[in-house]
Amino acid sequence: MSATYPNRPRRVALPAAILAVLVLLVGAGVIGTEIFTIVRYVVSILALICVVLVWQARQWWWAIGLIPIAILWNPIMPIVIDDTQLFAGLHYTAALVFIVVGVGARVTDSTSRG
Repeated sequence: MSATYPNRPRRVALPAAILAVLVLLVGAGVIGTEIFTIVRYVVSILALICVVLVWQARQWWWAIGLIPIAILWNPIMPIVIDDTQLFAGLHYTAALVFIVVGVGARVTDSTSRG
């Protein structure tokens, strides 16, 4: 065992959260277009992936912010929000939730790579 990097925390949901933030920021600009359906699929799926990752890390409380995102951006049974500015604001709020979850959900690995 190496003492150089003892018990380094891993951020299990960070890659999916970063991708979701990028999609949400692009999606705020394409609300009301045909591409927005793809944005809804990607955001909803990434929210569910993050839910699974934080659940497997036994930090289920992070799912409290992610499950409403998966529901609001669900393309199968969409919740229609007619106010474009409100929905763009929800995109930025959801991006903030993904950032917080991605950085905050950590697992300390007892095995080192050394």
